[in-house]
Amino acid sequence: MQPNDKIPGMYRPRLLTPGPVELHPRALEALARPQLHHRSDAARQVFLQAKTGLEAAFKTQGQVLLLTGSGTAAMDALVQNLFAPGARVLVPVHGNFSERWAKIAQQAGLEVVRLELEWGRVVRPEHLESAQGPFDGLLLTHSESSTGALNDVRTLAQAFKARFPEGLVVVDAITSLFVSEFELEGWGLDAAACGSQKGIMCPPGLGYAALSPRAIERLKPRGFYLNLASELKVQSTGESAWTPAINLVAATAAVLAELLPRLPEHIALKQQQNEILYATGQELGLKPVPEVKSPATTCFYLPEGVSYAQVKEAFAARGATIIGGQGQLKGRVFRLSLMGYSDLYDAYAVAQMMREALRLD
Repeated sequence: MQPNDKIPGMYRPRLLTPGPVELHPRALEALARPQLHHRSDAARQVFLQAKTGLEAAFKTQGQVLLLTGSGTAAMDALVQNLFAPGARVLVPVHGNFSERWAKIAQQAGLEVVRLELEWGRVVRPEHLESAQGPFDGLLLTHSESSTGALNDVRTLAQAFKARFPEGLVVVDAITSLFVSEFELEGWGLDAAACGSQKGIMCPPGLGYAALSPRAIERLKPRGFYLNLASELKVQSTGESAWTPAINLVAATAAVLAELLPRLPEHIALKQQQNEILYATGQELGLKPVPEVKSPATTCFYLPEGVSYAQVKEAFAARGATIIGGQGQLKGRVFRLSLMGYSDLYDAYAVAQMMREALRLD
C-alpha cells in the first residue's frame, strides 16, 4: 500500500522523512501565485528578502548565495570555490553525508585525508588532534541525518584552528539550520551549505551557500554554473547569474518572514518533538543509532527479526512515509523526522503511530 492510497480516517498522507518534509503553509501560498519573471522588480524584491533572511538565519556578516540546485550543489560550490586543486582537507567520515563531503572534495582534485569513525558516532576534538597535518581545510557535517547524530561543530572548529589557524572550516548545515542552534562567524566557521527541502520547509530545488567575510576574501573561483564570484557580483542587487528557481525563492522569503521572529521557539519545538519520539522508542525497546541525537532525525536500529520492508509497510498502512538506512546502515535502521511543518500534537500522534506500527507480531 502506498501512503497516497485512500486510507480510512485519513484526509491526507504524512511525510515523516528528513527531506523533503511537510511544507509550510506560507510556502504553499507563495508557490500558488503566478509565475514571476526573474528579472522583474517583484522578483528582485523577494530575492533580496530571502537573501537577507537567510543571512540572519546563518548569523553571518558575510553573504548567503541562493543557488538553483539541491543542498549538494551548495556543498559542491563551496569546495570548488574555496579550495584549489591539490589543497589538503581533513574529512571526518561517520555517515552517508560526511562521506559525500569526501567524494565532492576528491572529485574537485583535493587531497582528502579521511578520518574514519563508526557510523552513529560523533566527531570529537581528540579525533582531529590525531590527524597529521598540515591542512588547508576541515569539512564537517553538523547534523548527520543518515544516522541522526549531531556534531559540536563549534568546538571542532576551535580545535582545528588552534592547530591550523589559516585553515577554512566548511560545514554541511543542511539538516541543522532552522532545527538546531547555528552561527557562522560566532562559532568560528567559514562557510556552510543548506537546502530548501529541510528545516525551512520548502520544496527541493534551492541550495544556500553561506560565506563569512573571511571566506569571501579567500575565494578561488572556478567552474561556470557554480562560480560563486559570478554570483557575488549580482546577488546583492536581487538577481542571480543564471535563471533561478524564482518561485522557490519567493517561498523561501515567505517562510522566513514568519519563521525568523520565532526561531528560538521553533528550534525548541523541534528538540521537544525529537525527545518524544526517542522516548517512545525506548518504551518499545528500540535501540537508537546516534551517540548524540540531532533534533532533525530520529534513527533506530530495526528490532531483531524485523525487516525494514515490514516497518515501512506498517507506517504506509497508516498513511505515513518513512525512510530506511543508507550505505552501511541500509537494511539495519529506520528513520523518522518531524523537521517539516509540524507541532507537538503531530509528535504525540506519530508516537502513537510508532506504538501501533511496531506491533509486528
